Amino acid sequence: MPSDIQKDGLEELKPEVIKEELGFQYFLYFVIFATIYLASLLVPTICFLIYFLLFFWPNFLGTSTFISIFTEINPLLALLTMPLVMIFCYLLRLFFLALTTKLFWNYTEKKSPSKNGIIPRNIRSKTEKFYHLRSFLIKYPKNSFVKGFFPWLSNALFNFIGSTKLGKGSTLEESVGNEKFAILGKNCYIGVNSTLATHLVEGLFGNIAYFQIKVGDNVTLAGTNQIGPGTEIHDNSYLLPLASATKHSILRGDNYYFGIPLRRIFNKKVMRYLDLTPEDLQINENINEFLEKKAKEKSGKETAESKKGELFKKSSNQNQEIIEKPVNVSKLSEKDLAVDFTTSSAISRVNIKFLAVYLPIFWLAGLIVAISFYTYSFLLNNIILFIYFLPTMILILWFMFILSCFLLSKLILILVNLIHKPKEGVFLAQIGDTDFEFWCLRTELKKIVLWLMRNCPIPWIDVLAFRWFGISIDFSSYLYDAWCDAEFVDFGHRVVIGQGATIMSSMVIGKYLIIKRVFFDDYVLVGGHTTVAPGTIVGKDTVIAAISTTLYNQYLEPGWIYIGIPVIKIKPNKYAESRRNIIMKKDVDAEKKFEFEHEINIDEDKKDIV
Repeated sequence: MPSDIQKDGLEELKPEVIKEELGFQYFLYFVIFATIYLASLLVPTICFLIYFLLFFWPNFLGTSTFISIFTEINPLLALLTMPLVMIFCYLLRLFFLALTTKLFWNYTEKKSPSKNGIIPRNIRSKTEKFYHLRSFLIKYPKNSFVKGFFPWLSNALFNFIGSTKLGKGSTLEESVGNEKFAILGKNCYIGVNSTLATHLVEGLFGNIAYFQIKVGDNVTLAGTNQIGPGTEIHDNSYLLPLASATKHSILRGDNYYFGIPLRRIFNKKVMRYLDLTPEDLQINENINEFLEKKAKEKSGKETAESKKGELFKKSSNQNQEIIEKPVNVSKLSEKDLAVDFTTSSAISRVNIKFLAVYLPIFWLAGLIVAISFYTYSFLLNNIILFIYFLPTMILILWFMFILSCFLLSKLILILVNLIHKPKEGVFLAQIGDTDFEFWCLRTELKKIVLWLMRNCPIPWIDVLAFRWFGISIDFSSYLYDAWCDAEFVDFGHRVVIGQGATIMSSMVIGKYLIIKRVFFDDYVLVGGHTTVAPGTIVGKDTVIAAISTTLYNQYLEPGWIYIGIPVIKIKPNKYAESRRNIIMKKDVDAEKKFEFEHEINIDEDKKDIV
């Protein structure tokens, strides 16, 4: 009893943890973006207009007859050089985009340099402010390069800006991360959807673990690998698909790694994983002998292949009988509905009649843009003013096209929902089922608008589309390059969905479509590359770790940390109260863990309140 009283007394004396909501300066972000956007267009636009007005117009558009285009030298040169000039102006625009971003980047590094450490999210600071500003700065140029005509130039972009440093011969494939605070050696390959996650957000009022990732020479990440902050990957390390390292891991190199979390594996296991034999490994070493040997075995092998084909055909027929066996919907259990947690709501085969709705949307939106541009050119008949304001007008017209598509899609969606009201349940996923067909139609209507907003210069305005399409979400919540269904999802206050995550209120499993509302309470954090299944309810102040998966209809209790496939409850969410100056490192090869102290990454005048 006395011990309980003493414990209660200590709890009362414990100071209250500070929980300040971080402030994002959207006006500042917009001004910076507008400056970068307009500065990148100014010089290329002037160059193109000089060529267009002084050479292309008089020599090509000004020709008297069609035949003279191919018989006279100047019209022919104008025709042949136009594509080259357009490519040159496009590359020039990319250069000025990178240059302007670099100037802003250098300014932020001068004000608050990037450095290793824990950044508290429950206290506003200059360090936190410039960390978020740099994250915003790199997004637009990265998307412009990666999703442009020359995506391989993105590697040069990171080196030029200085956000990530790549050695000679190294390649970064497309991913939601990899754009800042990492150093790669020579001849490294970072496969598709592999993420060098130099930052890790630990709860809305927790910490940002921000540590540089160092990669040595000749390192290969096969694909879909997730590397935690502070990880060191030494020379000649080979990570098989999905191999993922927790933060502060150390890979000694000269080894293969596999698993979540990753661990060393030996050559025999690598060969088994890749279905290789010793003979396969010798092919490149002695290719001529190998081909001669195969030629001698050819006749015998053809006979074996014919027998194998008969067995395969027989097996396929048996599988088809199993697939066509009817399933009773009423007997579907939670286990049955949790089988395929990665199935996307975007079905690959959609009836062509659903895609036909794009035609009136694009035509009417394009008509609005054409009328607006004609009005602009008619009112602004001064050529100097026309050229000067053209970049701004292009930006306005682009947003006008997106908003027109959005409003037209909304009007059609209202009509569709009046005809057939969306509802939750389990339905047959086949053409002819009313609920399934209308779900496909709603998905197609929303998909095009969300794609346009996600790929526009200000991608975070997709929150506006989600709100108008019926999702309960405010501008305090964020979806960082995450995929989310556009109906039957409710977000609380300050919900953060990590990069590459998937939020599904609908899921197709076999012959069935499942639609069930997903609910996130206040201050929920969903880690990157995590899948949230239909019917999931996430309690207040709960964290779902990266690369995790919830089950259908799963309830996650408030104030806990969940992790795994499927997720399980690990420990209470108390990152805001944890010791931020203690870092746990892991030696993957030696299978050992050890602690070390590190300076907290916050302003000097606020260190006494952490």
